[in-house]
Amino acid sequence: MPHRVKFLLSLACLLTAAGGYIFMVHIGQKGPSYAVVFLGLFATMAMWVFPEVMKKNATSLK
Repeated sequence: MPHRVKFLLSLACLLTAAGGYIFMVHIGQKGPSYAVVFLGLFATMAMWVFPEVMKKNATSLK
């Protein structure tokens, strides 16, 4: 995946997590708001750390 696409996905994930955090705090859910922040950060880091799955060609296996 190109770095530009990965960066835009990371930005969207972090903005969504921030929005979820603000929403959860607004409705008075303090504990789940921390989970939203953790999962947003974890998903963003996992996208950069773990490699993208590539499908091998059938001809390269021979």
